[in-house]
Amino acid sequence: MNPGAVPEPVRDPGLQPERTRLAWRRTTLAGTVVAVLAVRSALQGDVSVVGLVVCALCIGLWLGFLALAHRRISVLASSAEPAALAPRHATVATLCTVALALGGAALVL
Repeated sequence: MNPGAVPEPVRDPGLQPERTRLAWRRTTLAGTVVAVLAVRSALQGDVSVVGLVVCALCIGLWLGFLALAHRRISVLASSAEPAALAPRHATVATLCTVALALGGAALVL
């Protein structure tokens, strides 16, 4: 050990992994609500091809986000010190969430 070197503090994650798991679950639940409302909106009243396509896109985005969220929740639960979320996965999750919200809004309007 070098004299004068400061030892690195031991990381104590506390409840942070649990809060992160809960945040992923909350976001997945919100996406589920948007997907269900998109299906309901697309199939209610005048059924149009555009409405069905947007509905199908919403469901596809929801399934993609669901798979990513499930994977991340599993990683968080499997170790005491989980690896950081890859930037590529974070980008996909963000894009899925934003696109799902826009698709849901397009069906409502």
